[in-house]
Amino acid sequence: MTKRIGLSSSGLVAVALLASPPSLQAAPPTSTSISTFRLADTISLPNGFQPEGVVIGRGTTIYAGSIPTGAIFAADLRTGRGSILVPAQAGRAAIGLDLDRRTNLLYVAGGPTGAAYVYDGDTGETVAVFQLTTEAATFINDQIVVRDAVYFTDSMRPVIYRIPLSRRGALSPDAVPVEIPLGGDFEFVPGQFNANGIEATAGGKDLIVVNSVLGTLYRVDPDTGVATLIDLGGDSVVNGDGLFLRGDDLFVVQNQLNQIAVVDLNRRVDAGVIERVITDSRFDIPTTLDGIGGSLYVVNARFNTPPTPDTTYTIERVPAGHGDDD
Repeated sequence: MTKRIGLSSSGLVAVALLASPPSLQAAPPTSTSISTFRLADTISLPNGFQPEGVVIGRGTTIYAGSIPTGAIFAADLRTGRGSILVPAQAGRAAIGLDLDRRTNLLYVAGGPTGAAYVYDGDTGETVAVFQLTTEAATFINDQIVVRDAVYFTDSMRPVIYRIPLSRRGALSPDAVPVEIPLGGDFEFVPGQFNANGIEATAGGKDLIVVNSVLGTLYRVDPDTGVATLIDLGGDSVVNGDGLFLRGDDLFVVQNQLNQIAVVDLNRRVDAGVIERVITDSRFDIPTTLDGIGGSLYVVNARFNTPPTPDTTYTIERVPAGHGDDD
């Protein structure tokens, strides 16, 4: 069970709650098996969108965020059609995304703003803004929702951040973010992108974090921040970005390599083997992913393509593999 972490003395700015979390009465996830309808192979994002994060929400809704504007796009996985849910807002950014299905609240990492944003997954209304840090060198990159907290990585600082939740996922009006130093085996390279994607084992007992520049994976104690290197037998997941854990398989997007490494983890989550690599001709600097059934949805950030208002961006569906339906 994750314990509440004591408040840090690092001077974190308290949460600015813009609106109380709404009482959401959205319909529960559809009970229809996804095998009874076809999922879209490609989802087109608005031209010029510059995406990075992606997450699948309730039912067949998928969300993607815009790096420079903070806008959030929502689409239906069955039709591939969608629209802007959260409009662009000055001073905001959207990097990693995660959604708490208990409350349908969408948690968004704010990159260089040092902030995290919380939106209503149905209406796009801003629920809260958390200023996780005021340090100039920061990049809030990714997050994971667990039973009683949301954890965020910072690629430019050797820390993670924790926002406490109730056991039912409610976001308290007096919630205060906590900064937790990364210790133990974690290595930090100044001036480089370090901690990036983050996942959690069942119940949030342990966190899993990838260091992009070193290509290393760590099991992290969510209470203390102590990191244990996951032994990959000499292999590396360099350029590791978004993570997706399904059973013992950890899917690691390696953005600049245009591939997804599939790491078979042991039960202790202290060693693993890269059992296969997923490639696809449609990959164009993929960054993050999420899964539904036997499919993975991967967003193309196209970092090597100069962005213009007419530049196209997509989310692509690929089979997770090992006999899964595609």
